[in-house]
Amino acid sequence: MQLKEVGEFGLIDLIREGTIVNPENIIVGIGDDAAVYLPGHRQLGLLTTDMLVETVHFDLTKTTLWQLGYRAIAVNLSDIAAMGGNPRHAVVSIGLPRQFSVEQVVELYQGMKEICHEFGVNIIGGDTVASPRGMVINVAVVGEVEPVNLLRRSGAKAGDLVVVTGTLGDSACGLDLLLRPGWEEYEFAWPLVTAHLTPRPRVSIGRKLAGWGATSCDDISDGLASEAHELAKASQVGIRLYEERVPLSADLLQAADLLGKAALDYALYGGEDFELVFTIPPEISAELLAAELPFTVVGEVTEPAAGVVLVGRDGQAVLLEAKGYNHFR
Repeated sequence: MQLKEVGEFGLIDLIREGTIVNPENIIVGIGDDAAVYLPGHRQLGLLTTDMLVETVHFDLTKTTLWQLGYRAIAVNLSDIAAMGGNPRHAVVSIGLPRQFSVEQVVELYQGMKEICHEFGVNIIGGDTVASPRGMVINVAVVGEVEPVNLLRRSGAKAGDLVVVTGTLGDSACGLDLLLRPGWEEYEFAWPLVTAHLTPRPRVSIGRKLAGWGATSCDDISDGLASEAHELAKASQVGIRLYEERVPLSADLLQAADLLGKAALDYALYGGEDFELVFTIPPEISAELLAAELPFTVVGEVTEPAAGVVLVGRDGQAVLLEAKGYNHFR
């Protein structure tokens, strides 16, 4: 069925079903001029937004609409996680080419609703317009955090440890594989492609970091090198990273060899892993790092004059450039 057959308001009625996962604080959802919700008692409000543009952020020949919808929400939840927050509500605006069918839009929203159900997030509004060129998706997410649990990029102190969650570089390598014909025949490629198309935001870990004593945090959307510079700048410190400590998956190592690229470069500069990088005082880190959690200490915080450096396997330290993904570079 074509979009012109149902119209904008018919489409809204169609996608409204299943958008409210947690109705406790919702007064008015989709269907009025504005959504109405009750903020949590003694909570700080968090607000983040991300825009995905066809041919810039995604290629519809390389991803399903379900995966695209899932990812559009995930990247925003990762921002809330980096602040130590709990995501609550999402607002979704989409620009659609006129040739899109109703079924395609439904598939897109099914992906969004899937991850929203996983994390208890309501879709409470947005806008739907025609796009003369490609598809555009803009998602805004509202979250909440207790004042004592708020995490920022600032706060790191000299002597703190630098810690990351998960493995790094998988998403960027997955994108390179998607662009290579025949990638499906390699078993190691599937986890990497999945990491790119449907990233898993670290919401539960982000919620606990402040209580564990984390002093600063950022999500790894532009590569570890770029995020290390962000933390260093915001906290007015230096950061020293160690090449041998950066967690690289076995799948990444195999894929990088196939592609003729350095696995470490994917981790440092690739981006879109949506893991967390945080700092924590060494005296309170032992119990946390001993827990069975996906944490790796990759470096330490130093004095500001030291800058951001990478220590190679040969022990040589070099200044690390902040050359992760940048739209206007």
